[in-house]
Amino acid sequence: MNLKRTQSALAPPARRPGAVLAALAAGQFIIMVATSIVNVALPHIRAGVGLSDSGTTWVVNAYSLAFGALLLAGGRAADLLGRRRILIAGLALFAGSSLAAGLAASSGVLIAARTVQGLGAAAIAPAALALTMDLFPSGPGRGRALGVWGAVSGAGGACGVLLGGVLTQAWGWPWIFHSVALGAVLVLAAVVVLVPRTAGRKSGRFDLLGTATVSLALTCLVWGLTTARDAGWADAGVLGALLGAAVLLGAFVVIERRRPNALVPPRLFSAGRVAAGNLLMALMGSVWIALFVFLSLYQQQVLGMDPLTTGLGQLPFAVANMLGSTLAPRISRRIGAGATVTAALLTEAGGMLWLSRISAHGSYPTDILGPVTLIGLGLSVAFVQMTALSVEGVPAQDAGLAGGLVNTTRQVGGVIGLAALTTLAGSVTAHASTRLPHLEAVTAGYRTAFGASAAILAATAVLALLLTRCAGRRRTATAPAPPACRLQASDL
Repeated sequence: MNLKRTQSALAPPARRPGAVLAALAAGQFIIMVATSIVNVALPHIRAGVGLSDSGTTWVVNAYSLAFGALLLAGGRAADLLGRRRILIAGLALFAGSSLAAGLAASSGVLIAARTVQGLGAAAIAPAALALTMDLFPSGPGRGRALGVWGAVSGAGGACGVLLGGVLTQAWGWPWIFHSVALGAVLVLAAVVVLVPRTAGRKSGRFDLLGTATVSLALTCLVWGLTTARDAGWADAGVLGALLGAAVLLGAFVVIERRRPNALVPPRLFSAGRVAAGNLLMALMGSVWIALFVFLSLYQQQVLGMDPLTTGLGQLPFAVANMLGSTLAPRISRRIGAGATVTAALLTEAGGMLWLSRISAHGSYPTDILGPVTLIGLGLSVAFVQMTALSVEGVPAQDAGLAGGLVNTTRQVGGVIGLAALTTLAGSVTAHASTRLPHLEAVTAGYRTAFGASAAILAATAVLALLLTRCAGRRRTATAPAPPACRLQASDL
C-alpha cells in the first residue's frame, strides 16, 4: 500500500502530461534564451553601465561560470530535496536576478545579478529534465519528450539572439533582462499550477565535500579558460586557475571513491551509455556556444547587419532545429541511435565546413542561410540522441544528477571550446592583419574557427559510432536491467 502511495505521488496527472511537459520544457527554453540574449546587446550594455573590455566579457562569463560550476550540485539537490521544490526555487531566483540585472545602474550590480541568474539556471535545468524523465519513464513517449526538449533548447538559443536584437533596438538593453524575468515568472506560475507535487528524494545525505570540491574545480576551470581569452594563456592567474582545477578534479575523484554518499556515484555509469553520451555532448558543446558568438560577430562586424536583422537571421536555424528535434525519434527508430548520432554530427560538420567559406564581401543569403539551416538540423537530432544516451539506464533516484551531469558536460565543453576557438581565430586574424585589410583579416579568423569546428564534429561522429557500438556490445554481454529502468535505442 505504501509503495502504491509513493508511486501515485510521483506520477503526474494522466490527463495532462502534455501540459506538464510544456511547463517543464519552458523552463529549459528560458535559461537557453538567457544564455544567448545578451550577445547582440553587449555594445549597448557596455555603454549603458560603463563597462571596460574585460568587464563586458564578464556579463557573459559570470552567468556561464555559475551555471557550469553548480549544475551537479543543483541536480543532486533536486534528487534529495524534491525536484519540483528545487525547480520552483530556481525559477524564483532566476526571475529576481533577471529583474535586478535589468535595473542595474553599475557594472558590479549587473555582473553580480548575472552570477545569481546562473545559480538559478543551475537549479532549473537538472530539476526540469529529471521531472521530464519521471513523466515519461520509458518507451516512445520518452523519445518524443526528448524531441521537445531538443527543440526548445536549440530554439531558445536562436530566439535569444532574435529577442536580444529586437528588444535592444526597440526599447534598450535593460528590456532583454526584463523580458527574461517576465518569462521566468510565467514559467513559475505554470509549474506551480501544472506540475504535480512529488515525494522528496530524501534517502541519502548531501555530499558537501564532493560538491564543494567539484564546484570549486569547475569554477577554476571556467574562470581560467574565459580569462585566457583576454589575459593570454601565459598569464600567471590563468595558469594558476587551470592548475588548481586539475588538482581539485583529481582530489574529487579520490574523494568520490571513498564516500558512500558520493555526489557522482559509480552506479550512474554502470548501466546504459551514460559515459558515452556525456563525452559526446561535451565535444559537440565545444562548438555549440562558439557558433552563436562567431555568427553574431560576423553578421554585425563584417556584413554590417544591425542587432534586429542579426536576430532575424537566426530564425532559419530555429525552424530547422525544431524540425530536426521532431524527426529525431523517428530517425532513431529506423536506423538506430548510434547511426542517428553519427549522421547528425556529420550533417552539422557539413554545415560548419560550408561556413568556413564565408567572405568579407559576402551576404546573408549566400554565406549564412544554407549553412545555419544544415547545422540546425544536425545539431538538434544529435542533441536529442545524446541527451537520451546520457540518461539511459540511470536509476530513478539519480535522474536529477544525470540531468545535471549532461548539462555540465555541455556547458563546460562549450566554455573550453569557445576559449580555444576564440584564441585560434584571434591568432589567425592577428597574423592576417599584417597583409590583409581589417575585415578580411577578421573573416579569415572566423573561417578558421568554423573549419576547426567542422573537424571536431567529424571526429566526434567517428567516436560516436565506436562508443555506441562498444557500449551496445557490453550491454548485451551482461544481464539486462529491469524494464522500468532501461531505455532502449528502439524507444528513441
